[in-house]
Amino acid sequence: MRVLLIHGARAALPYQARMDIQLAAWLQALLQRAKRNAVVVALANKLARIAWAVMSKQRPYEAVTASKG
Repeated sequence: MRVLLIHGARAALPYQARMDIQLAAWLQALLQRAKRNAVVVALANKLARIAWAVMSKQRPYEAVTASKG
């Protein structure tokens, strides 16, 4: 499962970093201060936590738009 999350995060990173959501803002800030592989692992961890929350609460995921400020 860990390997699948890592591969998914590695594939999603370029796309997610360009979106206008809070996750993208977090990723962009993290990419400036950490190595790319560490960011991939952090994204995989965050995706696993999101998936767990979605499954345990039985509610759809709702991305929050990043505020421009």
